[in-house]
Amino acid sequence: MSSPPIPVEPGDPPPGRGRVPAGGSRPGDEAGPVGGSGPMSGSGQAGGSGPAGGSGNAGGSGASARGRPRSEAADRAILRAATDLLAERGLAGMSMEEVAARAGVGKATVYRRWRSRGALALDAFMAEFQALQPLPDTGTLRGDLLAALRAWVRAVTRTPAGRILAGLIAAAQEDPELAAAWRARVLEPMRGQHRIMLRRAIERGEIPASTDTDVALDLMYGAAYHRLLQGHRPLTDTFTRRVVEVIVAGLGGPPP
Repeated sequence: MSSPPIPVEPGDPPPGRGRVPAGGSRPGDEAGPVGGSGPMSGSGQAGGSGPAGGSGNAGGSGASARGRPRSEAADRAILRAATDLLAERGLAGMSMEEVAARAGVGKATVYRRWRSRGALALDAFMAEFQALQPLPDTGTLRGDLLAALRAWVRAVTRTPAGRILAGLIAAAQEDPELAAAWRARVLEPMRGQHRIMLRRAIERGEIPASTDTDVALDLMYGAAYHRLLQGHRPLTDTFTRRVVEVIVAGLGGPPP
């Protein structure tokens, strides 16, 4: 899916001249990354805080190139192009050059914001996935866990997020910088959000105060990730309900 033309930024060529064709390059782009960061970032550390509080991309600088204004339209177009390519081809089939071509910007514009393909893919994933993971508040632990796990399953089975998620996890095994960014910007913020559900249940007296919330979350999402990545059984609503029932019973919650 092509994105509409993007206003020219300082340093980019005029429309129709010097744009990057798919798989091509333009003079001056060969220098590679300038240490840019993604639009969601608030710091340049891979180990910064997660999407709820903002963080930098893997190895990003936290600021655009010196003195150059950022274009939100360009950010959106780049993320949209990256998301489309990830959905079509996966991370291995996405290149920075083709993202630039689809977004209608120069390759240097992409590299000023994201210094690696993995960092761009991570931001593109979060732009889509985070909005699909609201924090439930049903009044019961069982209801909260069920709503949260159902939202996760819907996202990975009914949108491109499942394929992108699997690709990012695979790439992170070979890329320590991407792995650190994944933990800091995706895994820990989401676990922090879901711990709120368990703390509420403790305050309501549904489960003991001694509950190991990390183990509870590992049991719930570990089972879901296992099915997503192994593909040996489907991620059905029956599976979701049974996982939640086992966890609530194991934590000492009330029977259904």
